[in-house]
Amino acid sequence: MNENKQLRTVNVTRYITPLREGGSLPAIVEADDGFMYVLKFRGAGQGVKALIAELLGGEIARALGLLVPEIVFANVDTAFGRTEPDEEIQDLLKASVGLNLALHYLSGSISFDPTVHAIDPTLASKIVWLDCLVTNMDRTVKNTNMLWWHRELWLIDHGASLYFHHNWQNCEKQALRPFTLVKDHVLLPRASELEKVDELFRTILSNDLLRSIVNLIPEEWLVNESSFASTDLHREAYYQFLSIRVNHTANFLKEAQDAGKTLI
Repeated sequence: MNENKQLRTVNVTRYITPLREGGSLPAIVEADDGFMYVLKFRGAGQGVKALIAELLGGEIARALGLLVPEIVFANVDTAFGRTEPDEEIQDLLKASVGLNLALHYLSGSISFDPTVHAIDPTLASKIVWLDCLVTNMDRTVKNTNMLWWHRELWLIDHGASLYFHHNWQNCEKQALRPFTLVKDHVLLPRASELEKVDELFRTILSNDLLRSIVNLIPEEWLVNESSFASTDLHREAYYQFLSIRVNHTANFLKEAQDAGKTLI
């Protein structure tokens, strides 16, 4: 990934259907490029923080060579959704005017089922390592947030990652913490190559790469955060968290390995 990486921006033209299994009520929509997307709304429960987590988690995964649907910025116009009969959805659309986030819709995909789909230990280890890095609590047996599409495993829904940003106090200490929720990770029983993956991924996630990913966060998603005097400082805090975490992977690696031993 180069430092000038940019995401495409599309305009939402048609609301197709809500995905009610998601707590934030994402929806399948069509955009002005003719493609369908799963739209994550800035007006949903966790607001733009969930969009930032989705963006950073997804693009870090992509940089590490994992499969993630294309992520785009998606404009929702003021007039969009006025004809929507469902009041809850109409309120969500009104609250989401402006720049939102969307992932390319993988038509025909099915949810990953660990009892049906065999996953290579190296791939399992890569995904567990990623989720430890970004503190993604949302990859469990009950809700794997992975799709099987064209005989390949695709990662979706990183909006619950980076939960440290819901409380900016002691940010550096939080960056050094192990990820204790890894014990519930659906792929942990298969993740036997964590040390090899750690060595590889730490060489990929350079400071320049991390900064280029953090720089993707739109300015308008960084305003109105009382913990910071400027959006630059807010953006820098994300970079510092990720940089510290990459430089201290031993903290979460041991936690994952110890949790894996209890499953044997």
